Amino acid sequence: MRLTVSLFFVFILFAGFRGEEKIPYLAGMHGRYIAHNDTVAPAGRSIFAQYCRACHADSTKSLAPDPTILSSMTPRAIVAALDNGKMRVQGSSLTPEQRKNVAEWVTQTPIKTNNFPKEAFTPFSVAPSQSDYSGWGGNKEGTGSRTAVQAGIHAGNLSSLKLKWAFAFPDATLVRSKPAVVGDWLIVGGQYGELFALNKNTGKIGWVFTASAAIRGAIYVRESAGKITAFFADFSTNVYAVDVKTGKMIWNKRAGFDQQSAVTGSVVVYNGHVYVPISSVEVAMAANGNYSCCTSSGGVVALDAETGNELWRHRVLPPAIVSGQKKNGKPFYGPSGAPVWCSPTVDAQRGLLYIGTGENYSAPSSNTSDAIQALDLASGKLVWNFQGNSNDIYNLACPFFNNCPGKPGPDLDFGMAPILIKKPDGKDLLVAGQKSGMVYALSPSNGRLIWKTRIGKGGALGGIHWGMSTDGKYIYAANADNVLAIDQRDSTVQISPGLYALEIATGKVIWKTPSPDCEGKKGCFASNSAAPAVIPGIVFAGGLDGHIRGYASGDGKILWDFDTAREFETTDGIAGKGGAIDGPAPVMSGRLLFVNSGYGMFGEMPGNVLLCFQADQSK
Repeated sequence: MRLTVSLFFVFILFAGFRGEEKIPYLAGMHGRYIAHNDTVAPAGRSIFAQYCRACHADSTKSLAPDPTILSSMTPRAIVAALDNGKMRVQGSSLTPEQRKNVAEWVTQTPIKTNNFPKEAFTPFSVAPSQSDYSGWGGNKEGTGSRTAVQAGIHAGNLSSLKLKWAFAFPDATLVRSKPAVVGDWLIVGGQYGELFALNKNTGKIGWVFTASAAIRGAIYVRESAGKITAFFADFSTNVYAVDVKTGKMIWNKRAGFDQQSAVTGSVVVYNGHVYVPISSVEVAMAANGNYSCCTSSGGVVALDAETGNELWRHRVLPPAIVSGQKKNGKPFYGPSGAPVWCSPTVDAQRGLLYIGTGENYSAPSSNTSDAIQALDLASGKLVWNFQGNSNDIYNLACPFFNNCPGKPGPDLDFGMAPILIKKPDGKDLLVAGQKSGMVYALSPSNGRLIWKTRIGKGGALGGIHWGMSTDGKYIYAANADNVLAIDQRDSTVQISPGLYALEIATGKVIWKTPSPDCEGKKGCFASNSAAPAVIPGIVFAGGLDGHIRGYASGDGKILWDFDTAREFETTDGIAGKGGAIDGPAPVMSGRLLFVNSGYGMFGEMPGNVLLCFQADQSK
């Protein structure tokens, strides 16, 4: 039996199931909603109430992260902040045991140490001019493409791809940080805030850096004046610059501008700026009927790449005001929401930064929700706005509880990074896919609609969920159409998960390959939700069934297939198991293919491995 999206979310909330972006405190992070769980370190509750709640309460009077954001952090990071970090003054009045208790209670996670065996490590060294791949789409335009020379994989050696090694992230249930490639090294993040340098040929660890919360996005690497720097953000909006040569932090700044701010996308670095996409957790907090819904906004913050100092910020929405009355007589606040889940895309020629936004959380609706926006790179000023669909107001209180708006929407974000593409005639297009199942091509200069094509029925889990790619000939779009969260409003549109190729100039569907059946595999969905990647002649796309496949770019025929949903012997001695493939696209470099496997959200198969495949030397 299929569940509607609203009933499915209610099931998640009350069955303790772990979900995705929209319910991050239930989603493979560390904690659960702080008001409802005392199973770990219950003594921490009274300590938090006495020493912490005044600043970290659920209100908009303080920028101190609220309890939901705190629950997403690692307990070790909270102890460090209280011992000798930003909270050392407040922590000075607590004993070491009290600091430990409050950290474990806030996160509902015991503090433990994962000791890698010495055989898991290898000496580290890297030289300048070795950066090969980084960021969400691999380039500032976000195309998700590589040349045959860069990839080292082509139609002639595709069939020779074999597993070379598997690395397991300790205690993880999902793997969704996209690695950067620097020389012989991968720089990749983990679910519990670890940043690893892994030798790309052996899977051994060169160094480990620990952030304060989960690293959910891609790692961006920049070389400048002989320095190699990795930039990334953690879920609690801390942005980091780390020296790749040493694994040591250069700077760390919080980018969030609301208590509820979070980062689920990927940073991009250009011309001395670090652009940080800002989402929020209020969509989930609204499930609590006593929560004052809703006041947060999505946005982008630009930081100085050398210092981390803020240069500008763009709020998608103005500050919320009282906008109505809830079922229990208490006030609604709005407009709110319009989170920026995706990585920004840079248009150097026009001096623009493109982002996608999500739904409003509370009324009134705004024309900046479910939208593509163009911002001035230097100032953050809004240049143009294109809205995919209007009146999409939704939060996790829907459809039954106090914080649900009168007419809840279908939750059809632009969750993927827009792609800047050059057509065969030399003119540029900005192309973006929406969770509605619609693909749009816009004028980069003014946001005017050029064409639109529907490839799926769409819903809260996609349609186009994570992204698309292009080789300059076609646009390759993964359509999820996940049966657990389908938009049921139009019965004439059929569910059609799979991989699609669209003509760039017109949006015409050239071919489509349906997602293969799951054949009764437990926890399996026949769906393509993860972003694809393309090299000449081949499109790589992962499925929620755990398979990574290579498709012929010309006709969509499946040329290569590997089932990752199994156990693996790993390079670090940690038990490893693959699962659903969701989130970012795979990475190709020097005859190697790197694939994340494991996505323990929304009933998908959990896992904890990064897999490396190698193709034979070209003949």
